[in-house]
Amino acid sequence: MAADPIAAAIDRAVHAGVFPGAVLAVSLRRRVIALRAFGMAASRPAPEPLNVDTVYDLASLTKPFATATAVALLLQDGRLSLEDRLERHFPEFDGRPLGAATLFHLLNHSSGLPGWRPLYESLGDRHRLEPGSLGRHAPSAAAIDLIAQEPLLHNPGEQSIYSDLGFILLGIVIERVSGLGLADFCKSRIYDPLDAHPLCFLRVGVEPAAIEQDGLRLPVAPTEYVAWRGGLLRGEVHDDNAYALGGVAGHAGLFGTAAALLKVSGAWLRSYHGVDDFLDPAVARRFTARQSTPGSSWGLGWDTPSAPSSSGRYFSARSFGHLGFTGTSVWVDPTIELEIVLLSNRVHVDPDNAKIQQFRPLIHDAVYEEVIERRDAH
Repeated sequence: MAADPIAAAIDRAVHAGVFPGAVLAVSLRRRVIALRAFGMAASRPAPEPLNVDTVYDLASLTKPFATATAVALLLQDGRLSLEDRLERHFPEFDGRPLGAATLFHLLNHSSGLPGWRPLYESLGDRHRLEPGSLGRHAPSAAAIDLIAQEPLLHNPGEQSIYSDLGFILLGIVIERVSGLGLADFCKSRIYDPLDAHPLCFLRVGVEPAAIEQDGLRLPVAPTEYVAWRGGLLRGEVHDDNAYALGGVAGHAGLFGTAAALLKVSGAWLRSYHGVDDFLDPAVARRFTARQSTPGSSWGLGWDTPSAPSSSGRYFSARSFGHLGFTGTSVWVDPTIELEIVLLSNRVHVDPDNAKIQQFRPLIHDAVYEEVIERRDAH
């Protein structure tokens, strides 16, 4: 495709300080038509080159690309039901209002849980008292106890409040039902079968500067400089709660490349159309469709466009996608089989940098106009 308008838009974003650089991947009708890197992987303490194999902290893309996909597979296996009440999987919630919420409510962000709480403060205290506890069962048990104490902001199903806490619980449900750690389940049931590499969780304490893939060392883009965590974060999850949980959590912690993400989004898209048996078409369509929760655009682990949308002006109402705090996003339009992955580390220099909010719809519009309107016109 003629990439000049798209390249110009991303180059302008780099110069405007939206992010140090970005990787863009585009698939149309199940074929990758663009995979390009722009700008730098980092600007401090010194500039670092960026290429399409650079690994990014995917932040909340963990929710659909790990947790929701894992739940969908366990649902197909008959080991979970969307109507499972939380008290079935968490005896800790028996008799509490949260125990009556269901897995549907967690996936739909309509359980009544608040969006976020600084769990890492309490979990960090435990780690200081018990060195080496990060990533073991103790942090998960402590997180459950802390979440159990949260009063619900509304009754389950009344409205949606985007909640990391709900997806932390979903990650634990996957582990309890499957008997595997979340990272191991996702590797064996999602990433290995789809050859979606590198997609992986990086446990706290590993801190790789690069990830091994097919005998090659792939660089990891750094995120923010965080003094209390020892400086510039690289190969260590940016999200503090995921960090306190050992780097593996249902809401954040996944790392990967744009090409690897397309392997998973492509499986969802093909399943949606019934041309892949990775997921049952009914399951894929249910998870990616907007649900009936009042005032909400959420599906199940996936979001849908609502004006103004980060997907821009052109993506259909049947589209599904998700954003990540570090500067990542994926949007898929099944009506034209268009998938767009944008990976960046916009938090690298300034975590409060919000310029990407204006950029996201612009780049999706530019890609759509270039690959759909102009291509079809010819």
